[in-house]
Amino acid sequence: MDGTTYAKSVDYTLAKSRFGSIEMVFDQAVLLIVLFSGLLPWLWDKTYALAPGAAWSGAIFLMATGLLLSLPGLPFEWWGQFRLEERFGFNKSTLRLWIGDQLKSTALGLAIGFPLAWALLSLVHWVGAAWWLWGFALIFGFQILMLVLYPKLILPIFNKLTPLAEGEQRSRLLALAERTGFRAQTIEVMDGSKRSAHSNAFFTGFGRYRRIVLFDTLIQQLAQDELEAVLAHEIGHYKRGHIPKRLALIAASELGGLALIAWLARGEWFSPAFGLPAGELAPAFLLAGLLGGLVTFWFSPVSNWLSRRHEYEADAFARHAMGGPAPLIGALRKLAEKNLSNLTPHPLYSTFHYSHPTMLEREQSLVSSS
Repeated sequence: MDGTTYAKSVDYTLAKSRFGSIEMVFDQAVLLIVLFSGLLPWLWDKTYALAPGAAWSGAIFLMATGLLLSLPGLPFEWWGQFRLEERFGFNKSTLRLWIGDQLKSTALGLAIGFPLAWALLSLVHWVGAAWWLWGFALIFGFQILMLVLYPKLILPIFNKLTPLAEGEQRSRLLALAERTGFRAQTIEVMDGSKRSAHSNAFFTGFGRYRRIVLFDTLIQQLAQDELEAVLAHEIGHYKRGHIPKRLALIAASELGGLALIAWLARGEWFSPAFGLPAGELAPAFLLAGLLGGLVTFWFSPVSNWLSRRHEYEADAFARHAMGGPAPLIGALRKLAEKNLSNLTPHPLYSTFHYSHPTMLEREQSLVSSS
């Protein structure tokens, strides 16, 4: 990275950090107001009165509260996109597109969230105290289903996906997938450039529904062997069993979380502390969601350590698949430059906030293991 670009990456990191600090203070202030102003008891009384004891009124309470809580943060989202990202040349979106994304996200959240919340709250009436076991089966089953449905139904609502054009690039990527034992249904290009200059690659689905998705910005930024190396890294996650391991960790976390919510809902101290009734499941769900981050933050070093370990393993797979570290190192360097990545975060900050090793750490690992 040349000196000018490095200086710009430092400015970008500091600007994001300052903006993130202001946003965090604002979010915590909103949370305190919501928790102690009497807004939640008032909203609960209004929604509960629609159908006392009915699961659907509890679901309305959750959806209405979530919608109201999303509104104060919209100016920060707008500023981050159209001021901060624009200042450093990353924003490619328009106000019309941004508003459309907000409306689509809200509509999808309500369309999916309401029936899921209604079904989850209904389990108390259907199976009694063991509702949280059945609730885990419902939520986790839904997540597995979304692995198949997301690329087919949800992703196209926001982005246009087109098959990668025939040619040397497609042939090389398919040959890579073939020799690494990764069968994908198709390779698609996503028009990420209509929103941002940032780039990425990923695969969605599982089994015969797997799809490789490349951002159009990534294709523009990398040479063919570098693009192969990035895809080999993504395949490495699959071949090293990272997906089922992460799903198992998510499943354990969700099961423990639902058991905790069941215990909190029965308590005479938790919900009443915020003016909400004890024994009602919807308020316990909401409060756990609002306050959970205060607890889970302290576990982030563990989850980040595991994620970084997986990244190193996927890098090692890509190095082996490409016959050496050079293509992936070239890709990492270009991506760090194009995305103005922070090359030297403080180790303590990285421990709590970085799910990926830094570019320098990844390059060092690739070279030392070759």
